[in-house]
Amino acid sequence: MASEHSSANPLQEEESMEIDDSLYSRQRYVLGDTAMHKMAASKVFISGLGGLGVEITKNVILAGVKSVTVHDTKVAKMADLSSQFFLRPDDVQKSRNRAEASCEMLKDLNPYVDVNHVSFPLDLNTDLSFLAEYQCVVFTDDISFELLVKINQFCHTQPQPIKFIAGLVRGVACFGFCDFGDNFIVLDKNGEEPADFFISHISQSNPGVVSCLPNERHGLEDDDIVEIIEVMGMDESINNNQFKIKILSPSKFSINVDTSSSTPYKNGGRVKQVKTPFNVNFRSLSEEMAAPTYQIVDFSKMDQPPHLHLFFLTLDKYMSNTNGAFPSINGSDDEYLFKLAAEINQMYHLVDNINEKLFGQLFCASSGLLPPLASVLGGILAQETLIAVTGKFSPLKQWLFIDAVEVIPDQRPLIVSTDIDDRYKNLRICIGDELFNRLASLKLFMVGCGAIGCEMLKGYALLGVGQSERGGHIIITDNDIIEKSNLNRQFLFRSHHIQQHKSVVAAASVRDINPDLSIEPQRYKVFPGTEEKVYND
Repeated sequence: MASEHSSANPLQEEESMEIDDSLYSRQRYVLGDTAMHKMAASKVFISGLGGLGVEITKNVILAGVKSVTVHDTKVAKMADLSSQFFLRPDDVQKSRNRAEASCEMLKDLNPYVDVNHVSFPLDLNTDLSFLAEYQCVVFTDDISFELLVKINQFCHTQPQPIKFIAGLVRGVACFGFCDFGDNFIVLDKNGEEPADFFISHISQSNPGVVSCLPNERHGLEDDDIVEIIEVMGMDESINNNQFKIKILSPSKFSINVDTSSSTPYKNGGRVKQVKTPFNVNFRSLSEEMAAPTYQIVDFSKMDQPPHLHLFFLTLDKYMSNTNGAFPSINGSDDEYLFKLAAEINQMYHLVDNINEKLFGQLFCASSGLLPPLASVLGGILAQETLIAVTGKFSPLKQWLFIDAVEVIPDQRPLIVSTDIDDRYKNLRICIGDELFNRLASLKLFMVGCGAIGCEMLKGYALLGVGQSERGGHIIITDNDIIEKSNLNRQFLFRSHHIQQHKSVVAAASVRDINPDLSIEPQRYKVFPGTEEKVYND
């Protein structure tokens, strides 16, 4: 198989590619042509086309990589419809493979991306040499940590490491993990324009201290590189030279030079930030399982990641011991689960005390799946995939844990009609019948069907918001029409929808995802203090 590793001159291939500005204009402005060309020359492998996998795949295809191979061994089930928005009831009835069933809709997202599907078994005996064809590989769904460690070790030890990403959503908790190998080069850590500001003073000290003009902030970070120019006074060691800095305050920083013997600062001078590539070293999954590096995203739950890490390790061990079975939702397995958690914690020393209340909630909901978590994590890991193949922006180091345990009702055991095998079963396991019924009967009015509007409507469809048989209703309004540039990020629209009204197409697309919804498209002009109805479809 062809691969980047055997390419004669991949840079020449990248630079020869043309960018369709009518489709990628906004993304091109954010990422720049270098990153766009790198994406357009990259191949990505994504395993697991459940709710998380399809979210990652959708976002990566819209961004415009060269090719995406989707892998799945499972057939579509009714419960998949609560999170996998490219599966339909007909796919369930025909027991179609999830990757195969989703492939045509995935292809339709972006004509510039080659999308194909495979369904071979992936286990401890699989020859992993096929992964050398890809620049980034992503694994989701029911893959054990034992297998993930083997795959990661293969990727990490390649002469040119294959970027490895893993993610999983279980009930109301999820994790993402990244390993981009040793010496991953970040070309631009934040994508922002380099800082450029005037100087008010430079001290005669060791090290020298640079001050901004009064009431101004430099916006720099520790270890940034800056160039100082146009200074009157000091000496030749300052003007037109570059320095590594340390932040002292929002308006002051030190430079790595002794200015104590320099002539005094007189006036003038500017600081220009110099963006330079830097290396980020990643540890393998086996190392990180035992001594995890957490990326904190919720500062109200700063102590939660170690507990969630232990939860996922315990759940993996439980499912390995029970041939893939999930814990009971009524809590009958808690004693055994807590014992497993204690054994794993004794091995890795992750937490001081096991939070049995939190663990009980997480285990009981683990056989379900909260759709918004799949959307959030899918967006994050898709972004990490793009970082992996472009070097644009700083990568995730290395574990990310998110939970929404607050949505679980207080009563235990949770009241769930588990005998009803409908599209909402996985959701009801997480939130219970009462809250689900409240969502189904909601009446909503939403303005705007742009990128965020499309994502929100998808979320409403997966949550079953506004079901007609339960008295719910959704009205969406947008007086705009669909342009080609919208197709890069507004995933409910396709090329044959261009010049059609956004609200009308969005409503039809959402009904296709979930026919239970009562959704009415309208076209309003909405101004502050007024609401003029123009059309009603």
